[in-house]
Amino acid sequence: MLRNVFTKTLWELRRALLGWTIGVTAVGVMYAAWYPAVTAPEYVEMMESFAPELMEALGFDDIVSPAGYIGSTTFGVIGPALMIIFAAWFGTRAVAGDEDAGKLDVLLAHPVARWRIVIERFASLAVAAVLICLVLFAGLVALSGVAQFGEIGATNLLAGSIHLAALAIFFGGLALAIGAATASRGLATAVVAIVGVVGYFGNTMASQIEQIGLLRDLSPFHFFSGGRPLANGFQPFDLSVLVIAAIAFVVVGTVLFTRRDVAV
Repeated sequence: MLRNVFTKTLWELRRALLGWTIGVTAVGVMYAAWYPAVTAPEYVEMMESFAPELMEALGFDDIVSPAGYIGSTTFGVIGPALMIIFAAWFGTRAVAGDEDAGKLDVLLAHPVARWRIVIERFASLAVAAVLICLVLFAGLVALSGVAQFGEIGATNLLAGSIHLAALAIFFGGLALAIGAATASRGLATAVVAIVGVVGYFGNTMASQIEQIGLLRDLSPFHFFSGGRPLANGFQPFDLSVLVIAAIAFVVVGTVLFTRRDVAV
């Protein structure tokens, strides 16, 4: 079980990963369970009273449809926020965290190459993100009939969940790479926060501000939800961009990690 960095990492973090899985699933399912309330006539009338531009900027322009509501809540703000926090936590501790704690030199004392540490810990991050999102998917499927959003379909719910995992892998790869290259958890966290905030607002506000259209096209959130996976299913190109970008981050971080001194 503990013969390599990949399985050792998952085993050591098993309790934390269980907590993250329960937390993300509980919050996502809780928001989804409120869908019947938004179909009430008085709620629909209230939504129609807001300016269309405001609703579009907030991502609530289609909130009364099942795909629009789940896409604006569970997969709109709260789900991505939780998964990005998870990815930043996992990514920053993968190398920089161990180095800060004085554990990395102990690991390097074993016959394991530096590049394997980074690559296998990134693989464990990716597997953990996918597992969390698959449990979220299972919870949503179980709730879909009761909460009246079954018309989305299991395939599209799975697509939304995998896209969410890919978003987490993108930010996790970014955090891990910066931490490995610089040994600074603070810098890695700051960069993830900046990219997350700028990317989110660039994606949501581009429809209102024409000058930032390029920012939307480069935003990871555009590749996460721009193709509306809950309505249209898997978007292979968007998924590929997120995953390939994460791998590119990790490759660069690995090269820089192998060339620098490690704090002891």
